[in-house]
Amino acid sequence: MTKMADNRSSVEIVEGCRLPVLRKNQEHEDEWPLAEILSVKEVSSRKLFYVHYIDFNKRLDEWVTGDRLDMKKLQFPKKEAKTPTKNGLPGSRPSSPEREVRKSLDLNLQTATAPSRGKTLPTPMSNNICLLQKRKVETVPLATQVPPATPVPSLPSSAEASQASVFPAVRETTTFKAREDHEQISSLTTNGTARRLIPPQPGRKRKANCGGTDEMIKVLQYNNPQSASVFLPPPEDSQDSSDGIPTAPRMTGSLVSDRSHDDIVTRMKNIECIELGRHRLKPWYFSPYPQELTALPILYLCEFCLKYLKSLKCLQRHLTKCNLRHPPGNEIYRKGTISFFEIDGRKNKTYSQNLCLLAKCFLDHKTLYYDTDPFLFYVMTEYDSKGFHIVGYFSKEKESTEDYNVACILTLPPYQRRGYGKLLIEFSYELSKVEGKTGTPEKPLSDLGLLSYRSYWSQTILEILMDLKPDNGERPQITINEISEITSVKKEDVISTLQYLNLINYYKGQYILTLSEDIVEGHERAMQKRHLRIDPKCLHFTPKDWSKRGKW
Repeated sequence: MTKMADNRSSVEIVEGCRLPVLRKNQEHEDEWPLAEILSVKEVSSRKLFYVHYIDFNKRLDEWVTGDRLDMKKLQFPKKEAKTPTKNGLPGSRPSSPEREVRKSLDLNLQTATAPSRGKTLPTPMSNNICLLQKRKVETVPLATQVPPATPVPSLPSSAEASQASVFPAVRETTTFKAREDHEQISSLTTNGTARRLIPPQPGRKRKANCGGTDEMIKVLQYNNPQSASVFLPPPEDSQDSSDGIPTAPRMTGSLVSDRSHDDIVTRMKNIECIELGRHRLKPWYFSPYPQELTALPILYLCEFCLKYLKSLKCLQRHLTKCNLRHPPGNEIYRKGTISFFEIDGRKNKTYSQNLCLLAKCFLDHKTLYYDTDPFLFYVMTEYDSKGFHIVGYFSKEKESTEDYNVACILTLPPYQRRGYGKLLIEFSYELSKVEGKTGTPEKPLSDLGLLSYRSYWSQTILEILMDLKPDNGERPQITINEISEITSVKKEDVISTLQYLNLINYYKGQYILTLSEDIVEGHERAMQKRHLRIDPKCLHFTPKDWSKRGKW
C-alpha cells in the first residue's frame, strides 16, 4: 500500500493513459480489465477519473476514485506527430507517424515488386471477384437486392456434409485466407467500414441459392436432430458476431467501428440522472442537452411533452401549465392499456426533438437530434388514471429508398425485458403490411436491437412453418417469397434467419427445411412466454403517399 501511494504521488495520470481498473462483473466478482482514462476532475479535493474499459460497451464507462487504479501497470499515451487535431477538438486523434511510415513502405514495396509477382497479385484476384459476383447474379434472383460485396455461401455435396457440419473449422480456414489476401479483396459497406470478401473455396461443386426465392422448399418436421446438416455463414450485412448471434446482451465491443464524432466530449456521459414521471433513469451514453444542464445531479423531464427542466420546482410549475396527458399526434392503435401514437416530425418538431434527446441517452450509434422533418415517430404508451406514459418508440423515414421501416427503436430501461421490444418490432411490420411493402431495420443495429430482431424473426418464421399443412399427403412446400409476403420481412432477413437457425439443408437436388424436435419445443416454450401481441383489428392506420406531397 505504501509503494502504491508513493507511485500515485510521484506519477501524474493524464488523459489517454491506460491501466487496469477494479470493477465488478456480472457475477459480482472483482476483475481488473484494462481501461483508458478519458478525463480527470477534482471534487472536494479528491481526484476522480472517467474510464472507458477497453473492448467493453461504452455504457459501462464511469467515474472512479484513485484507489481502484492499478498504478503498477500504468501505460502512458504514445507521443504523436504535432499535426492539427481534427476539427480542433482535443480528443480527436491524428494518425500515428509510425503507421504513416509503415504505410508508405508498404506502398513502395508493392510498386517495386508488382511486375515480378505476375499472376498472384491484384489482377487475378479482381477477376475472381468478378466471377463470384457474376455467378451469384445467375443463380440467386435476390442478387439485385443484396449488396454486391456479399459473397454467396456454397453448400457442399452430400459426401461432404458430415465434414462441413463442423462449421468452426471451415470458418477458421476462410478467415485465414481472407487475411492472407489482405486489402486486395476488401470493399466498403454502407457505413464506410472495410469488409473482406470470402474467396471461393476449392472443391465446392454446388452453389447455395437458398435465395432462389421462387424455388419450392420442402419442410420436414420432427426430424432427428442428430442428422447431418450444413450451417451456412450468414450474410455480412447482418450484424452477427464472428461466433454467431450472442445469446445475451454482449458486454464487449462497440456498436459502430467507424465513428464520425470520436472526440472527448461525445465519448463521455454528460447527464448523471434523469427523472421521468415515476422513474429515475441512469443514462448510458452522451446526449447533447444544453451545457448548463449537464452539471445538475438530476435532470427533470415532463413525461408527457418531454420538456427538460433544471429543478423539481420548475417541473411542478410546468405541470400546472402543461395540458398534455398523452403524446401529441394521432392515436392509431389501442388495445387494453397499450396505445400507439403517430407523430409527424415536422408538425410536432419540439416534441420530436425532445424525444430524440432522451433516446440518445440510450442509443450510441444514432445522431438524429434536430432534423426531424423527414421522419415519423411512433410512440408506445401505457395508460393509467394519470395519463399515457411513454414506454418506447421507433422512428421511420417518410420516404425510404432502402425499404427501411425503422430508423431508431428504443424501449426505455424501466420497461425492458418485459416483451415491449418485440411489440414495437411487430407493430412496425404491421404498418408495413398495411402499406403493402416489405421492410427491414436501418443498419447498424445495436447489440440489444440485434438480439430483439433475431428473436422476432425466428419466432415469426417458425410460426408460419409450424402452421403449414401437408398437401395431398405430400410434405408442405413454401417459397422464400411467400414467407416474405406473409410477414413483410425482407427476403434477405428471412434467408439470414433460416441460416442462423440452421434449418436449410440440400437433399437430392432440392432445398429442405428441417424442423428438429429441439427447435419445435424451444419455439413452443418461447411463444408461451410471449403474452403481448399486436391485434391488427385494433390498428386504425391509413398510409400516406409522401412522394406526391410537395412538402412534408
